[in-house]
Amino acid sequence: CIPANQERFANGKLVTVQFHPSAQVVMTAGHDRSVSLFQVKSFTLNPKIQSIYLESFPIYKAHFSMDGEQVIATGTHHSMFFVYDMMAGRIIPIPKVRGVEEKFLRNFELSPDGSFMLLIGTSGYLHLLSMKTKELISTMKVNGRCTACAFTPDSSKIYSYSKEGEVFIWDVRSRKCLHKFEDEGSLEGKCIAVSKNNQYVACGSSSGVVNLYTTDVCLKENRPKPVKAIMNLVTSATCVTFNPTTEILAVASRDTDEAVKLV
Repeated sequence: CIPANQERFANGKLVTVQFHPSAQVVMTAGHDRSVSLFQVKSFTLNPKIQSIYLESFPIYKAHFSMDGEQVIATGTHHSMFFVYDMMAGRIIPIPKVRGVEEKFLRNFELSPDGSFMLLIGTSGYLHLLSMKTKELISTMKVNGRCTACAFTPDSSKIYSYSKEGEVFIWDVRSRKCLHKFEDEGSLEGKCIAVSKNNQYVACGSSSGVVNLYTTDVCLKENRPKPVKAIMNLVTSATCVTFNPTTEILAVASRDTDEAVKLV
Protein backbone atom coordinates (compact mmCIF):
# COMPACT_ATOMS: atom_id res chain seq x y z
CA CYS A 1 0.00 0.00 0.00
CA ILE A 2 1.12 3.56 -0.65
CA PRO A 3 1.00 5.96 2.34
CA ALA A 4 -2.61 6.90 3.09
CA ASN A 5 -1.71 10.60 3.02
CA GLN A 6 0.44 10.37 -0.14
CA GLU A 7 -1.28 13.43 -1.65
CA ARG A 8 -0.38 15.66 1.30
CA PHE A 9 2.32 14.69 3.73
CA ALA A 10 2.34 16.64 7.00
CA ASN A 11 5.15 19.12 7.72
CA GLY A 12 5.42 17.95 11.32
CA LYS A 13 4.63 15.09 13.65
CA LEU A 14 1.31 13.34 13.06
CA VAL A 15 -0.65 12.84 16.27
CA THR A 16 -3.87 11.34 14.90
CA VAL A 17 -4.68 8.89 12.14
CA GLN A 18 -8.30 7.74 12.17
CA PHE A 19 -10.77 6.07 9.83
CA HIS A 20 -14.20 7.64 9.42
CA PRO A 21 -16.90 5.62 11.27
CA SER A 22 -18.95 4.98 8.13
CA ALA A 23 -17.28 6.38 4.98
CA GLN A 24 -14.15 5.26 3.10
CA VAL A 25 -12.20 8.20 4.49
CA VAL A 26 -9.08 8.52 6.64
CA MET A 27 -8.10 11.62 8.64
CA THR A 28 -4.63 12.78 9.61
CA ALA A 29 -3.85 15.64 12.01
CA GLY A 30 -0.73 16.92 13.68
CA HIS A 31 1.72 19.55 14.79
CA ASP A 32 1.65 21.34 11.42
CA ARG A 33 -1.74 22.77 12.52
CA SER A 34 -3.75 20.95 9.87
CA VAL A 35 -6.45 18.30 9.61
CA SER A 36 -6.53 16.44 6.27
CA LEU A 37 -9.11 14.03 4.89
CA PHE A 38 -8.31 11.43 2.22
CA GLN A 39 -10.56 9.05 0.34
CA VAL A 40 -9.45 5.43 0.84
CA LYS A 41 -9.73 4.21 -2.71
CA SER A 42 -7.10 1.67 -3.74
CA PHE A 43 -3.54 0.51 -3.22
CA THR A 44 -2.30 3.12 -5.68
CA LEU A 45 -4.53 6.15 -5.15
CA ASN A 46 -6.00 7.88 -2.08
CA PRO A 47 -7.15 11.31 -3.32
CA LYS A 48 -7.14 14.19 -0.86
CA ILE A 49 -10.65 15.43 -0.10
CA GLN A 50 -9.61 18.52 1.82
CA SER A 51 -7.27 20.04 4.39
CA ILE A 52 -8.23 22.57 7.03
CA TYR A 53 -5.66 24.79 8.67
CA LEU A 54 -5.99 26.03 12.26
CA GLU A 55 -3.76 29.05 12.65
CA SER A 56 -1.20 28.90 15.50
CA PHE A 57 -2.91 25.76 16.82
CA PRO A 58 -0.59 22.71 16.77
CA ILE A 59 -3.00 19.80 17.21
CA TYR A 60 -2.69 17.48 20.22
CA LYS A 61 -5.58 15.17 19.32
CA ALA A 62 -8.33 15.03 16.69
CA HIS A 63 -11.31 12.67 16.56
CA PHE A 64 -14.36 12.05 14.37
CA SER A 65 -17.68 12.37 16.17
CA MET A 66 -19.56 9.05 16.35
CA ASP A 67 -21.99 10.08 13.60
CA GLY A 68 -19.01 11.10 11.46
CA GLU A 69 -20.33 14.62 10.87
CA GLN A 70 -17.76 16.51 12.96
CA VAL A 71 -14.08 16.50 13.78
CA ILE A 72 -13.08 17.64 17.29
CA ALA A 73 -9.51 18.95 17.63
CA THR A 74 -7.60 20.02 20.76
CA GLY A 75 -4.29 21.87 20.78
CA THR A 76 -0.98 21.34 22.54
CA HIS A 77 -1.11 24.60 24.56
CA HIS A 78 -4.66 25.92 24.46
CA SER A 79 -7.70 26.00 26.74
CA MET A 80 -9.99 26.14 23.70
CA PHE A 81 -10.78 23.52 21.06
CA PHE A 82 -12.19 23.46 17.55
CA VAL A 83 -15.13 21.65 15.98
CA TYR A 84 -15.06 21.16 12.22
CA ASP A 85 -18.59 20.67 10.87
CA MET A 86 -18.07 18.58 7.74
CA MET A 87 -21.64 18.95 6.50
CA ALA A 88 -21.53 22.74 6.58
CA GLY A 89 -17.79 23.01 5.90
CA ARG A 90 -17.45 25.34 8.91
CA ILE A 91 -14.73 25.56 11.56
CA ILE A 92 -16.34 26.41 14.92
CA PRO A 93 -14.05 27.58 17.75
CA ILE A 94 -15.15 26.65 21.29
CA PRO A 95 -13.26 29.40 23.16
CA LYS A 96 -14.24 28.59 26.75
CA VAL A 97 -16.42 25.96 28.33
CA ARG A 98 -18.25 27.59 31.24
CA GLY A 99 -17.32 25.90 34.51
CA VAL A 100 -14.12 24.32 33.18
CA GLU A 101 -11.08 26.05 34.70
CA GLU A 102 -8.19 24.45 32.85
CA LYS A 103 -5.08 26.07 31.45
CA PHE A 104 -4.77 23.46 28.71
CA LEU A 105 -7.37 21.12 27.21
CA ARG A 106 -5.58 18.29 25.46
CA ASN A 107 -6.83 14.79 26.03
CA PHE A 108 -10.49 13.83 25.57
CA GLU A 109 -12.72 10.84 24.85
CA LEU A 110 -16.07 10.60 23.05
CA SER A 111 -18.80 8.23 24.24
CA PRO A 112 -19.75 5.43 21.78
CA ASP A 113 -23.42 6.51 21.79
CA GLY A 114 -22.41 10.00 20.63
CA SER A 115 -23.91 11.80 23.67
CA PHE A 116 -20.85 12.85 25.65
CA MET A 117 -17.39 14.34 25.38
CA LEU A 118 -15.09 13.76 28.34
CA LEU A 119 -12.28 16.27 28.85
CA ILE A 120 -9.37 14.93 30.91
CA GLY A 121 -8.21 17.90 32.97
CA THR A 122 -5.25 18.41 35.28
CA SER A 123 -5.16 17.55 39.01
CA GLY A 124 -7.52 14.60 38.53
CA TYR A 125 -10.51 16.51 37.17
CA LEU A 126 -12.76 14.92 34.54
CA HIS A 127 -15.22 17.21 32.78
CA LEU A 128 -18.28 15.61 31.17
CA LEU A 129 -19.69 17.71 28.31
CA SER A 130 -22.79 17.35 26.18
CA MET A 131 -21.70 16.42 22.67
CA LYS A 132 -24.64 18.34 21.23
CA THR A 133 -24.09 21.70 22.97
CA LYS A 134 -20.43 21.31 24.13
CA GLU A 135 -21.58 22.59 27.53
CA LEU A 136 -20.50 21.19 30.90
CA ILE A 137 -22.81 18.61 32.47
CA SER A 138 -20.70 17.67 35.48
CA THR A 139 -17.16 17.39 36.85
CA MET A 140 -15.70 14.32 38.57
CA LYS A 141 -12.40 14.04 40.44
CA VAL A 142 -9.94 11.19 40.97
CA ASN A 143 -7.16 11.01 43.57
CA GLY A 144 -3.90 12.11 42.00
CA ARG A 145 -3.69 12.85 38.29
CA CYS A 146 -5.77 11.20 35.57
CA THR A 147 -3.78 10.06 32.53
CA ALA A 148 -6.34 8.13 30.46
CA CYS A 149 -10.05 7.31 30.28
CA ALA A 150 -12.29 4.92 28.39
CA PHE A 151 -16.07 4.63 28.03
CA THR A 152 -17.72 1.22 28.15
CA PRO A 153 -19.35 0.21 24.81
CA ASP A 154 -22.85 1.06 26.11
CA SER A 155 -21.60 4.50 27.33
CA SER A 156 -22.93 3.80 30.84
CA LYS A 157 -19.57 3.78 32.64
CA ILE A 158 -16.17 5.48 32.45
CA TYR A 159 -12.90 3.82 33.44
CA SER A 160 -10.34 6.46 34.47
CA TYR A 161 -6.72 5.50 35.00
CA SER A 162 -4.61 7.59 37.38
CA LYS A 163 -0.91 8.35 37.25
CA GLU A 164 -0.61 6.44 40.53
CA GLY A 165 -1.85 3.22 38.89
CA GLU A 166 -5.42 3.21 40.24
CA VAL A 167 -8.49 2.72 38.06
CA PHE A 168 -11.74 4.47 39.03
CA ILE A 169 -15.04 3.25 37.56
CA TRP A 170 -17.72 5.95 37.20
CA ASP A 171 -21.44 5.74 36.52
CA VAL A 172 -22.13 8.22 33.70
CA ARG A 173 -25.73 8.87 34.71
CA SER A 174 -25.16 9.61 38.42
CA ARG A 175 -21.47 10.66 38.03
CA LYS A 176 -20.72 8.60 41.16
CA CYS A 177 -17.64 6.43 41.62
CA LEU A 178 -18.89 2.81 41.59
CA HIS A 179 -15.57 1.15 42.40
CA LYS A 180 -11.82 1.55 42.24
CA PHE A 181 -9.05 -0.99 41.90
CA GLU A 182 -5.26 -1.08 41.75
CA ASP A 183 -3.62 -2.06 38.49
CA GLU A 184 -1.17 -4.80 39.50
CA GLY A 185 2.46 -3.68 39.47
CA SER A 186 1.72 -0.32 37.84
CA LEU A 187 4.14 2.47 38.74
CA GLU A 188 2.45 4.97 36.46
CA GLY A 189 -0.75 4.54 34.43
CA LYS A 190 -0.51 5.52 30.75
CA CYS A 191 -3.39 4.14 28.66
CA ILE A 192 -6.58 2.13 29.04
CA ALA A 193 -9.10 0.43 26.74
CA VAL A 194 -12.36 -1.48 27.14
CA SER A 195 -13.21 -4.17 24.57
CA LYS A 196 -16.26 -3.72 22.32
CA ASN A 197 -18.06 -6.70 23.89
CA ASN A 198 -17.38 -5.28 27.39
CA GLN A 199 -15.52 -8.44 28.38
CA TYR A 200 -12.01 -7.07 28.93
CA VAL A 201 -10.16 -4.03 30.23
CA ALA A 202 -6.53 -3.43 29.23
CA CYS A 203 -4.25 -1.15 31.28
CA GLY A 204 -0.86 -0.05 29.95
CA SER A 205 1.78 1.42 32.26
CA SER A 206 5.07 3.30 32.03
CA SER A 207 7.07 0.09 32.53
CA GLY A 208 5.68 -1.26 29.25
CA VAL A 209 3.56 -3.94 30.93
CA VAL A 210 -0.05 -4.22 29.72
CA ASN A 211 -2.41 -6.00 32.12
CA LEU A 212 -5.57 -7.61 30.76
CA TYR A 213 -8.52 -7.99 33.16
CA THR A 214 -12.06 -9.29 32.83
CA THR A 215 -14.58 -6.53 33.53
CA ASP A 216 -16.48 -8.52 36.18
CA VAL A 217 -13.43 -8.75 38.48
CA CYS A 218 -12.69 -5.05 37.91
CA LEU A 219 -16.10 -4.16 39.30
CA LYS A 220 -15.76 -6.39 42.40
CA GLU A 221 -12.17 -6.68 43.56
CA ASN A 222 -9.80 -4.02 44.87
CA ARG A 223 -6.72 -5.88 43.71
CA PRO A 224 -7.83 -8.03 40.79
CA LYS A 225 -5.49 -10.55 39.18
CA PRO A 226 -4.87 -9.96 35.47
CA VAL A 227 -5.92 -12.75 33.08
CA LYS A 228 -2.69 -12.00 31.25
CA ALA A 229 0.25 -9.64 31.69
CA ILE A 230 1.75 -8.69 28.32
CA MET A 231 5.47 -8.00 28.76
CA ASN A 232 6.51 -7.52 25.11
CA LEU A 233 7.09 -3.77 25.22
CA VAL A 234 10.36 -2.52 26.70
CA THR A 235 9.38 1.17 26.71
CA SER A 236 6.28 2.89 28.12
CA ALA A 237 2.95 1.52 26.78
CA THR A 238 1.30 4.58 25.23
CA CYS A 239 -1.53 2.93 23.27
CA VAL A 240 -3.78 -0.07 23.84
CA THR A 241 -6.78 -0.85 21.67
CA PHE A 242 -9.02 -3.84 20.91
CA ASN A 243 -10.18 -4.77 17.43
CA PRO A 244 -13.99 -4.60 16.92
CA THR A 245 -14.52 -8.35 17.42
CA THR A 246 -12.42 -8.51 20.64
CA GLU A 247 -10.10 -11.14 19.16
CA ILE A 248 -6.96 -8.98 18.94
CA LEU A 249 -5.42 -6.49 21.35
CA ALA A 250 -2.89 -4.04 19.91
CA VAL A 251 -0.29 -2.66 22.32
CA ALA A 252 2.18 0.02 21.27
CA SER A 253 4.81 2.46 22.50
CA ARG A 254 5.56 5.75 20.79
CA ASP A 255 8.93 5.95 22.57
CA THR A 256 10.73 3.68 20.12
CA ASP A 257 10.36 2.67 16.46
CA GLU A 258 8.23 -0.30 15.42
CA ALA A 259 7.04 -1.02 18.97
CA VAL A 260 3.64 -2.40 18.00
CA LYS A 261 2.52 -5.86 19.10
CA LEU A 262 -0.71 -7.70 18.26
CA VAL A 263 -1.90 -10.14 20.90
